[in-house]
Amino acid sequence: MDTEIRSGRGQALWPVPKLFKVLRRGLSPRDLSRDVLAGLTVGVVALPLALAFAIASHVPPERGLFTAIVAGFIISFMGGSRFAVGGPTGAFVVIIAGVVDRHGYQGLVMTTLLAGGMLVIMGLARLGKLIKFIPYPVTTGFTSGIAVLIFFSQLTDFFGMKITQVPAEFVPKLSVLASSLDKVDPATAGVGLVSLGAILLARRFFPVIPAPVFGVAVGAVTAAAFMLPVDTIGTRFGGIPSELPAFVPPTLDWASIKTLMPDAMTIALLAGIESLLCCVVADGMTGDRHDSSAELVAQGTANIASVLFGGIPATGAIARTVTSIKAGAVSPVAGCVHAFVLVAFVLVAAPVASAIPLASLAAVLLVVAYDMSEYRRFARLLKAPRSDVAVLVTTFALTVLIDLTVAVYVGVLLASLLFMRRMSEMTEIGVCRLPASDNLDEAVRMSDISAGGEDSSYAKDSCAIPSVKSVIDDDIQVYEIDGPFFFGIADRFQDILDIVSRKPRVFILDVTHAQTIDSTGINALEGFIKKCRSRGIELYLAGNRGHFMGTLQRFGTDSLIGWDHIVDSVAEAVLIASYKKDVPGK
Repeated sequence: MDTEIRSGRGQALWPVPKLFKVLRRGLSPRDLSRDVLAGLTVGVVALPLALAFAIASHVPPERGLFTAIVAGFIISFMGGSRFAVGGPTGAFVVIIAGVVDRHGYQGLVMTTLLAGGMLVIMGLARLGKLIKFIPYPVTTGFTSGIAVLIFFSQLTDFFGMKITQVPAEFVPKLSVLASSLDKVDPATAGVGLVSLGAILLARRFFPVIPAPVFGVAVGAVTAAAFMLPVDTIGTRFGGIPSELPAFVPPTLDWASIKTLMPDAMTIALLAGIESLLCCVVADGMTGDRHDSSAELVAQGTANIASVLFGGIPATGAIARTVTSIKAGAVSPVAGCVHAFVLVAFVLVAAPVASAIPLASLAAVLLVVAYDMSEYRRFARLLKAPRSDVAVLVTTFALTVLIDLTVAVYVGVLLASLLFMRRMSEMTEIGVCRLPASDNLDEAVRMSDISAGGEDSSYAKDSCAIPSVKSVIDDDIQVYEIDGPFFFGIADRFQDILDIVSRKPRVFILDVTHAQTIDSTGINALEGFIKKCRSRGIELYLAGNRGHFMGTLQRFGTDSLIGWDHIVDSVAEAVLIASYKKDVPGK
């Protein structure tokens, strides 16, 4: 039985999770065993990443585990993809750290609750497809920028620099790092380099081994074997508690909503983009199709639940999703199993994490930053049109030098403005050049044809018609709008009368190929009508089309034009105008 809640139109109000659809069709024991094995693999891979992302976000490491458990389970249980695996990711590290530094963890809780609510609303409103329209240069720009910030933020732990205060701003941070090279701890740097080398070797020669786990294990063994005095999770954070996350009622500070809202919107936008991108990658690898609405609802619910159980923001994790697919996953059960694997670690092996060197986790994040940088794609985009390059470089520079929130908003705004400019360039406003004819009967015949009569081939181009002799006298001007009549072309349209060679007696506006018109276009058209009347020019609107004319009727613009001046074709308008000239008073 269909479990979807539907509106009166039959459209699902609450999207059904992909897991429910899979279970409804049935899951064989063989598929279930493949999901369990894939979940075990992903759980092992997710462990060091969850710890590393939490520490980089300026929160205790267990909050990363709690996020991977709670949010990871909900994203797989409620999500719209068969294969997407969720949890803490590098995309959030910079913004989470900023919120925690400014407002504390409780401020992050409030921010994430707002972001989660936004994501749920976006999913229920079916806005998933709109998020996919975020331009590629924008996502590449801020993803590469985040990678640069993560890379330099990990150098202090990687080299064991004892710096009491590291500025949050990028340029001052570089200055402090450069002036602190003499504070590098050889033991810590050695563990970091060993871990980094182990990760790279595993990725290159032993791809079946989870590289982050191998690198962390080699680093921990090296530090223990040589009894190196390096910082570990235990020495800095006191280890990881061997208990499951508990529900923590949030402290709601409504007065802070206005301050936290920009960060909440950024988290919601990043979570939406990252999760849907993750689903697209999974679809490309498997041939499946995700439900973007269900995915956004799941992401919103997962983020709300995550911070209510002591976690941080989460989203779809591409690396873990790809790992799950390559390990043989066939359904969202694999993602659910990965959460239970982390539960087992917390209950059984949490004390082991105390021995993990922070330099090893920093090495993991350096590799993550390298993967996020997408430097090949960044370099390739520099060959794109100058407008795309401007968006890319601006978004990247703002992310690194100013703020991720500002970068996202400015990048989307720039891309939107450029899109509007390109759309306006696609809409052409030009003169229809009409061949002359003295045969009025021919004009009548062409009028019938363009209205849908004898030969529909003529109707495809209402400008390609013979005209009566009055056109030769240049007292009839015909202009055509080819494309959407929207705010992007309003100014160009209003200048038409100023650029015509001489004042015509009749002005015919052909809107046959103007598919739609918005309120700004209506306003421009009404201003044009008034301008024509003030100059004694008779205006005809040719090319009566359903959607276009329906909008005119709703605004009452058709009455302003006059129904006797709204005709089906340019030929008919020419015929009427010529008849009125030849028969005064008509």
